[in-house]
Amino acid sequence: MKAAFITKYGKDEKLQIGEVAKPVAKDNQVLIKIKAASINPIDFKIKAGMLKFVRKYPFPLILGHDLSGEVIEVGSQVTKFKKGDLVFSRPNNDCIGSFAEYIAVNEDEVALKPANISFEEAASLPLVALTTWQAFDAANVKKGDKILIQAGAGGVGTFAIQLAKIRGAEVWTTTSEKNEALVKSLGADHVVNYRKFHPWEVLNNMNFVFDTLGGDDLFKIFNVVKPGGWVVSISGLPDGETAKEMDLGLFKRFVLKLVGFKANLSAALKKNHYKFLFMKPNGAQLAEIKNLVEQGKIRPIIDSVFPLSDVQKALEHSESGRTRGKIIIKIAD
Repeated sequence: MKAAFITKYGKDEKLQIGEVAKPVAKDNQVLIKIKAASINPIDFKIKAGMLKFVRKYPFPLILGHDLSGEVIEVGSQVTKFKKGDLVFSRPNNDCIGSFAEYIAVNEDEVALKPANISFEEAASLPLVALTTWQAFDAANVKKGDKILIQAGAGGVGTFAIQLAKIRGAEVWTTTSEKNEALVKSLGADHVVNYRKFHPWEVLNNMNFVFDTLGGDDLFKIFNVVKPGGWVVSISGLPDGETAKEMDLGLFKRFVLKLVGFKANLSAALKKNHYKFLFMKPNGAQLAEIKNLVEQGKIRPIIDSVFPLSDVQKALEHSESGRTRGKIIIKIAD
């Protein structure tokens, strides 16, 4: 099959397009003919080797972490799906590789595709939707909560605003002036123009901050949260709890405990809670997200669509940080 892959780590390493072995579905897996995939920051982070301390991959390594497509084979133990089902998925980290024509995925990481959207739109959802769902669950986001979503016009942000409104929260988000209309159309109640203000300069008493940026801003964002509130980060610092959830060895747990010490200390000084989220694939949650999409409560936001042959350009566009919604890789008609 045709696929996009790397043969070594490197920030400047280019994705290669070539022929690789077609996967074979195990007893508990479905084999999916991929119609579309999407770009996520984790793709260029893996390519650069930023995650090799916590995750080992063999080469050649096919990138791509979510997809939509058609089931063409089912394993002998599969009970939830049949040949011909249209599905979407975020495979587990041992089965990534959606920048390809086919992929084998565990059946409990798959859900039927929302019937009212395209394959491209469906492929935009799994990773960002599951990430947001699990972040909101961790912080118990509920009706009446005041929450801040960083980078509201990005892939995660555009989904998170919509899910927050479904849960009844009052939403603040950061974005530039050109994207203000977009985030308000998704349900944002208040917009902080990050070109003019830092959120910690103008906000306080939040129940929850969804940090999608990381960096030095993470330590300042604790000033925005009320005592007992939460900061959940997907771009900040992993910690010992992260290592435990990933079932890493004692040495790596110790190292990540040190890495996350400053973030946990910052939270403790403000009497907040801090969590670094490593999203877990979950077909049952994807099925709930499917229902919300079909009910018209969630709409995917697409920045652009690239053919598989231009996947490197798509990755570079994502790295620029100037996207509105998700970047899609079209694999097949």
